Amino acid sequence: MKDLFDTAGLETTYGSAIFAGHVPRETATAVRLLEEAGYANVGKANLHEFAYGTTSENPHYGDVPNPRHPGRSAGGSSGGSAAALTAGLADAALGTDSAGSIRIPAACCGVVGHKPTHGLVSLDGCWPLAASFDTAGPLALDVDGCERMLAALAPGFRPTRLESLEELEVGIAWTEDADQLVRARVEQAAAQFPRLRSVEVPPVENATYAGFMREVADVHRELFAENAESYGQDVRIKVEKCLAVRDSEVDRAERLREEYREQVEQALEGLDLLLTPTLPIVAPPLHRGAIGDLDVREALIRFTYPFSVLGWPALALPCGAAEGGLPASLQIVGRAGADALVLAAGRVLSLD
Repeated sequence: MKDLFDTAGLETTYGSAIFAGHVPRETATAVRLLEEAGYANVGKANLHEFAYGTTSENPHYGDVPNPRHPGRSAGGSSGGSAAALTAGLADAALGTDSAGSIRIPAACCGVVGHKPTHGLVSLDGCWPLAASFDTAGPLALDVDGCERMLAALAPGFRPTRLESLEELEVGIAWTEDADQLVRARVEQAAAQFPRLRSVEVPPVENATYAGFMREVADVHRELFAENAESYGQDVRIKVEKCLAVRDSEVDRAERLREEYREQVEQALEGLDLLLTPTLPIVAPPLHRGAIGDLDVREALIRFTYPFSVLGWPALALPCGAAEGGLPASLQIVGRAGADALVLAAGRVLSLD
């Protein structure tokens, strides 16, 4: 369990020194649902402080290593969840994703991660980052593992079955913006979809991020005022910027978010799914930047953040070795509510 979820009787820190020794009285709904379905909690997974980062470099509890690729980032913010899988410490892991925090670690560690449709999985008892972006979801060693977890996490979710990828009209975008071998592996995987065509999907405007930042500010305003010195440097810098966001910037961000939804719907008209790289690069080195993830954040959320803006489901699926022998990852995206279709396509896709 990512240490962002409350676990009754078990320390829950949210990755922050402020909550060292904090033991909740109640268990988060997502954790309870998994336990009721037969999953056993084998431990709490480290993360980027307050889930606000992409590298899981944590000054309070240590940096999350990448077990398969020493010296490289495990991704974030659910880095410990992905690392636990690759290290053989767990068969399944629970994470959260607000701008890529399930998909980025899945891509960096070469495992599977699914960001569900916004609102599909309960966040009761999970420390928030940005409420209208936050999701909880599964990481596993294969798509079946994610699908089984989602069935437990989202009562009423029903898997679907595809006989063939020929059933799907699929678009592909943004591969030209990825590193050479990442692009090659993603396009090679995408070629298995017989009815595939390139589409022009606009990038999300950076100005939409003001809405995200205001939601972060609302979470941390009082806590930060009393405990600023207890925040790690990179998260402190980001929270300070969030607290400085103006109302006019938030209003513009909300308008742009709705406009972006219309633009993407128009670009994907007639398509069932969209394929993109999960990341434009392979897992970056740890300590690449002077201050945590600030050096690589923009690159790592480039292809994941847009679908958090939209609230759409997205699956990160390893698709072969890229630069330096590190894993590339394919992102399979569907419209809101199409989680079953996204997972079914991932299950049928052969990436051996």
